[in-house]
Amino acid sequence: MNQTSASASATSSSRAPVSRIELTIPAGSEWVRVARLTVAGVASRLPFPVDAVEDIKLAVTEAINNAIQHVPLQPAPQGAPTIRITIETSADGLWVNIADEGRLTEKLPVAEASSAAWSGDLPEGGLGLMLIKSLMDEVEHESGPARDTVVRMFKRVPPPHQSAPVGARRPPVAR
Repeated sequence: MNQTSASASATSSSRAPVSRIELTIPAGSEWVRVARLTVAGVASRLPFPVDAVEDIKLAVTEAINNAIQHVPLQPAPQGAPTIRITIETSADGLWVNIADEGRLTEKLPVAEASSAAWSGDLPEGGLGLMLIKSLMDEVEHESGPARDTVVRMFKRVPPPHQSAPVGARRPPVAR
């Protein structure tokens, strides 16, 4: 039986109120859309321009697809493998964590498009993380043989003069 769970809570910190949503989905491609739409719904509540919400959706989709690709083939002791998505919002922006049960013995490969050593040949791995890094303001990843693989990404809310909230009306154009 597939189980999907979500919980939401709001806490306050010394900086700004933080809202946190956790979503756990089965590690299957048919669940990517659920997670992407959840993140997009949360992001659209912040003053991001539409193109920033689209960037967030693409980055989350890529991170989840990478997680699906790297989950263990054998079911976890608790059942089928899952992916945990944690979304945290604040006045500063949006953090999204994607965690899977994959155990990597070496560092995640990250291709750097601006690397002087890059010969122009496409690397075998790491393009997904390169894409995520190009779409988000901050990206961190961690993994190891004894812990889950986690990709943590942040999108900063632009200053008010740079964007209008999603769905906001544009001021009329003077003619």
